[in-house]
Amino acid sequence: MLRFILRRLLAGVILLFAVSSLAYLLLYLGAGDIARQILGQEATQEQVQQLNTRLGLDQPLLTRYFGWLAGAVTGDFGASWFTNQPVIAAITSRLAVTLSLVIGTVTLTAIVGTALGVWAARKRGAADRTVQIVSVLGFAIPGFLIAIFLVNLFALNLKLFRPTGYIPIGTSFTGWLSTVTLPIIALAIGAIAAIAAQVRGSVIDTMRQDWVRTLRSRGLSENRVLYKHVLRNAGGPALAVLAVQFVGLLGGAVIVEQIFAIPGLGPIATQSTGQGDIPLVMGLVVVTAALVVVVNIVIEILHGFLNPKARIS
Repeated sequence: MLRFILRRLLAGVILLFAVSSLAYLLLYLGAGDIARQILGQEATQEQVQQLNTRLGLDQPLLTRYFGWLAGAVTGDFGASWFTNQPVIAAITSRLAVTLSLVIGTVTLTAIVGTALGVWAARKRGAADRTVQIVSVLGFAIPGFLIAIFLVNLFALNLKLFRPTGYIPIGTSFTGWLSTVTLPIIALAIGAIAAIAAQVRGSVIDTMRQDWVRTLRSRGLSENRVLYKHVLRNAGGPALAVLAVQFVGLLGGAVIVEQIFAIPGLGPIATQSTGQGDIPLVMGLVVVTAALVVVVNIVIEILHGFLNPKARIS
């Protein structure tokens, strides 16, 4: 298992290097006259040249890249061009907020999606058709529409939750819960649909295997066969889908955080991209890629725990 983790970590480092290198080159090659864009068209050529020198934009692209890479390895991604705040400080101050939404969504998705998938696979008939219809609707309806509906119904009309804002969990747990419940539900509906559909299909396929019939012939109860054996073998594909959903949830959180006015990574991602704040954008790219790598490693370890065949392979 240790060798497996080390191989995945090495692959993750290579992926981070490739993603950051490609993002850096694409951002700077497509940026045009950055200093002119920051200062505006009324700035003099001397002012533009001074800003280019201050930001290091007068140096060759590869020289700038290797300088950025040397700093990034030590956790120094430079400073924002517009606020002068260190990039790592701007990200870490908001990362916990976004992660609380995403982790809460993943937890809710895993529990509800698995329960619905197993229910549909066991009951079939009307239950199966209901879950399939709900899954299609969950895929089809955009998350931002669900978020707007939830705000109007539960926050503005029924006044059960706060419509906007964020309260840290360290300040008040109930306050935190009132601010993250609706965003988590808005993010989770589409993900639950995907997990429920995957679990349903995997459980049905697994229950048709010969070894399942053998377990039943030995007198094992249906619940024991399902929850101790079938789910362990059917859980691998669902975990793979959950890893993909995590990546999608990071993107979905950008929109949902804007709707609910939550100070996570979403607002600064939107603002920095619109302004062309390349150091901040690069920091967001690297942090997001690192999260994806870590989540995939964790998912593969869980898959190996659930399925011994995966550990052998």
